[in-house]
Amino acid sequence: MALSEENDVDVLCLQEADTTDLPPGVGHLALADATRSNRLGLAVYTRSDKYIVKATKLVSVHKSLHDRVLAPAHERLLAVHLLDRETGREVLVGDFHAAPLTASNKLRRKQIAAAHDGMRSLAMHLPALMVGDFNYPWFINGLERRLLTSGYTLTRTTEPTYVRYKFFSGYFDFVTSTGFTIDRVDVLPAGASDHRPISLKAHITEE
Repeated sequence: MALSEENDVDVLCLQEADTTDLPPGVGHLALADATRSNRLGLAVYTRSDKYIVKATKLVSVHKSLHDRVLAPAHERLLAVHLLDRETGREVLVGDFHAAPLTASNKLRRKQIAAAHDGMRSLAMHLPALMVGDFNYPWFINGLERRLLTSGYTLTRTTEPTYVRYKFFSGYFDFVTSTGFTIDRVDVLPAGASDHRPISLKAHITEE
């Protein structure tokens, strides 16, 4: 609750949450939807006085060996279709969690593409933004180039987001978007998670 209130957010995306114990509201935000059978625990809260939730969708993507051997993690995207009450503009927001580092970058690229397609299945040609743990700390320039060819821009954070070990840190959490202008993605102070939360302001790009 403190995180949402201190930063006055319109949309809050959670990861690895206990979705069996999520409150229906967090401060000024209302729960749009959450995963139901996934240990990653994705959830999205939105400002109900600003947005109408038109639809939500849970998307399964290619499974990694880690997913098959250990615990199921098939719902790796929670997509939300929002209508702005004031402007009448519609947007798509995705809460995404890629496979861990035991998987290959090739597999994660397939997961990212499938997640984008999953968002698009809610509504085509809308401004779309996907935020989350991409588990892609190396060779990110190659991912950026591939995303550009598919119409998406990748925005990195201003600081590393993974801080669990003093001898290892990295940029794991990103934002991909199309139809949005994002100046920067800030990293907030660390909390209980081994990933620091991120914050951004996105504006619809006017044609």
